[in-house]
Amino acid sequence: MPTPVILDVDTGVDDALALLFAVAHPEIEVLGVTCVAGNAGLDDVVANTLRILDLAGAADVPVAAGAARPLIAPARAAAHVHGEDGLGGIALPPATRGAADESAVAMMRRLIMQHPEPVTLVALAPQTNLALLLRTHPEVAARIERIVFMGGSASVGNATAVAEFNVWHDPEAAAIVLDAGVPTTMYGLDVFERVSVPLERAKALTAGAHRAGRAVGELLGNRVAMSEDESLQYTGLIGDAGAVCAIVAPELVSFESLPVRVELSGYSRGQTVVDRRAYTGEDSLHGLDEVWSRSEVALGIDADAVADLFLKTVLTLPE
Repeated sequence: MPTPVILDVDTGVDDALALLFAVAHPEIEVLGVTCVAGNAGLDDVVANTLRILDLAGAADVPVAAGAARPLIAPARAAAHVHGEDGLGGIALPPATRGAADESAVAMMRRLIMQHPEPVTLVALAPQTNLALLLRTHPEVAARIERIVFMGGSASVGNATAVAEFNVWHDPEAAAIVLDAGVPTTMYGLDVFERVSVPLERAKALTAGAHRAGRAVGELLGNRVAMSEDESLQYTGLIGDAGAVCAIVAPELVSFESLPVRVELSGYSRGQTVVDRRAYTGEDSLHGLDEVWSRSEVALGIDADAVADLFLKTVLTLPE
């Protein structure tokens, strides 16, 4: 039986890849998609999401707009990574429809409560929408199978030296989600930055006859747009799509159940502190330890197998 999921996105180049994979894979049932500001402003995120779902032949999947900014901090789009429109400027026709009239929080609650089976939430963006849902409608927690989120790191960061972008963008929201009592799976930078598609394969997709495949090739070829420097290197990262791959092929990812907390102040604001110690530390001995939440943390990955799974799946979309 397919896993029923709601994807929360800030589409985004890699969110687009994740949406294409989720729609294409037979073991995933996409109940709906909710949008939040992050990689781009909310209006662009909604427009991008609708365009990608049209491309995937999933125009019946409902889309709802959510938070336009973090709970506390101002909105900060990542145009230097994803381009001004969030999709690196690739050419896709305008969507044939608009977003639903209901809010992201309202749609998540409705879909979760009316579905006969517990629902998996897949957070590929700052977790503002999820935090608002869990705080305003705590009854949904019992109907959520788990929350799989792309965010955080057990090592280095990218938004700062220690903080990953999605968590850094709204750390209060991430802390609320981790503390909500719902099982969580953290797919962070430790695995995110390891799964890529070779350049020649991306070029072949871009030049091919498969419509979704051409878009995938262009998305994979997006260069980080921090400058006009022509030396910027191809990465081919599938990014957020890896978190969705991990749902259908968990055997390709190494997870450990570990204590995790989110730092909320100072330079380390937005850092996910992952306690990998095998022993009790001085903090516990002297009563200095903070409140921790346990999460299944991805630490290793069969990168080639995940990339292959991703490509094979998206190429099953209608041509």
